[in-house]
Amino acid sequence: MKVRKNLEAVFLVAAVCTTWAAYATAETPVVRATSAAPSAVVVDSKMPVVIVTAKRLSAAEKAAMD
Repeated sequence: MKVRKNLEAVFLVAAVCTTWAAYATAETPVVRATSAAPSAVVVDSKMPVVIVTAKRLSAAEKAAMD
Protein backbone atom coordinates (compact mmCIF):
# COMPACT_ATOMS: atom_id res chain seq x y z
CA MET A 1 0.00 0.00 0.00
CA LYS A 2 2.86 2.38 0.77
CA VAL A 3 4.36 1.81 -2.69
CA ARG A 4 1.11 2.86 -4.32
CA LYS A 5 1.00 6.03 -2.23
CA ASN A 6 4.59 6.91 -3.07
CA LEU A 7 4.59 5.75 -6.70
CA GLU A 8 5.50 9.22 -7.94
CA ALA A 9 8.57 9.35 -5.71
CA VAL A 10 9.60 5.83 -6.78
CA PHE A 11 9.27 6.86 -10.42
CA LEU A 12 11.36 10.00 -9.91
CA VAL A 13 14.10 8.05 -8.12
CA ALA A 14 14.14 5.46 -10.92
CA ALA A 15 14.29 8.20 -13.57
CA VAL A 16 17.18 9.96 -11.82
CA CYS A 17 19.09 6.70 -11.39
CA THR A 18 18.69 5.68 -15.03
CA THR A 19 19.63 9.16 -16.25
CA TRP A 20 22.74 9.17 -14.08
CA ALA A 21 23.65 5.66 -15.26
CA ALA A 22 23.20 6.67 -18.89
CA TYR A 23 25.56 9.63 -18.49
CA ALA A 24 28.06 7.60 -16.46
CA THR A 25 28.33 4.83 -19.04
CA ALA A 26 28.15 6.96 -22.19
CA GLU A 27 31.23 7.23 -24.35
CA THR A 28 32.54 10.60 -25.33
CA PRO A 29 32.52 11.09 -29.09
CA VAL A 30 35.85 11.30 -30.83
CA VAL A 31 36.26 14.67 -32.50
CA ARG A 32 38.54 14.64 -35.50
CA ALA A 33 39.90 17.92 -36.75
CA THR A 34 39.78 18.07 -40.52
CA SER A 35 41.16 20.62 -42.89
CA ALA A 36 38.75 23.34 -43.90
CA ALA A 37 36.90 22.58 -47.09
CA PRO A 38 36.94 25.25 -49.77
CA SER A 39 33.84 27.39 -49.59
CA ALA A 40 33.44 27.81 -53.34
CA VAL A 41 35.05 26.13 -56.30
CA VAL A 42 35.05 27.74 -59.72
CA VAL A 43 34.28 25.00 -62.22
CA ASP A 44 33.10 26.95 -65.26
CA SER A 45 33.99 30.60 -65.61
CA LYS A 46 31.36 31.05 -68.35
CA MET A 47 28.44 30.24 -66.10
CA PRO A 48 25.34 32.21 -67.09
CA VAL A 49 24.23 34.73 -64.49
CA VAL A 50 20.70 36.08 -64.47
CA ILE A 51 20.14 39.59 -63.11
CA VAL A 52 16.54 40.64 -62.53
CA THR A 53 15.80 44.35 -62.31
CA ALA A 54 12.37 45.81 -61.72
CA LYS A 55 10.84 48.78 -60.05
CA ARG A 56 8.92 48.35 -56.83
CA LEU A 57 5.19 48.87 -56.87
CA SER A 58 3.79 51.80 -54.99
CA ALA A 59 1.04 51.39 -52.42
CA ALA A 60 -1.55 52.62 -54.91
CA GLU A 61 -0.41 50.11 -57.55
CA LYS A 62 -0.53 47.27 -55.00
CA ALA A 63 -4.06 48.30 -53.99
CA ALA A 64 -5.15 48.41 -57.63
CA MET A 65 -4.01 44.80 -58.12
CA ASP A 66 -6.33 43.45 -55.38
